[in-house]
Amino acid sequence: MSTSDNQNETQSRLYFLNEQLQKMVHELPRKYQQRIPNELLCELTECLLNKTLYSIVKELTDIQHVTEKQMFQKRLEMINKHSVVIQKLLKSDMVQPGKTEMRLKLQAEHRKNLREFDKRIVTELDEKRREQQNTLHMAGVPGFDVTDDAGRIQVQIRLCDFIIRLSLIDKKPDEA
Repeated sequence: MSTSDNQNETQSRLYFLNEQLQKMVHELPRKYQQRIPNELLCELTECLLNKTLYSIVKELTDIQHVTEKQMFQKRLEMINKHSVVIQKLLKSDMVQPGKTEMRLKLQAEHRKNLREFDKRIVTELDEKRREQQNTLHMAGVPGFDVTDDAGRIQVQIRLCDFIIRLSLIDKKPDEA
């Protein structure tokens, strides 16, 4: 393939990717459309010429799914342990008034433990998000830096969604 053919193919791919990104942005609610300027889309399009970005985002997505699944399993295990403790109490030979008071105390303690566990999960997920933001920032992906700003995070989520969706359609005929 000649240099001219390569340049034409690259230019065609740039137009295609930018057009797809434009369509995706127009599908978003207005408040997000305003936060994703055309300049950002052009920079992202340039970035997507290197298909490594698709792999990076897929890997980050896979890691997040595994992490979320593990956390959910741990939460279910905790709830199950609490349930077992309550069931043992209910089956015990303890006198009914004492049993009721003990059950209420245990349930209150279990709710408190679960709230603390949920807070730890949120903290871990926030840290995972910061790691992902940093990875994408270090990879030179426009629109990504480490932030706790909810509006910017929402934009980053949409940009990741765009990248994932484009990874499914940005294939040469021999790759499909």
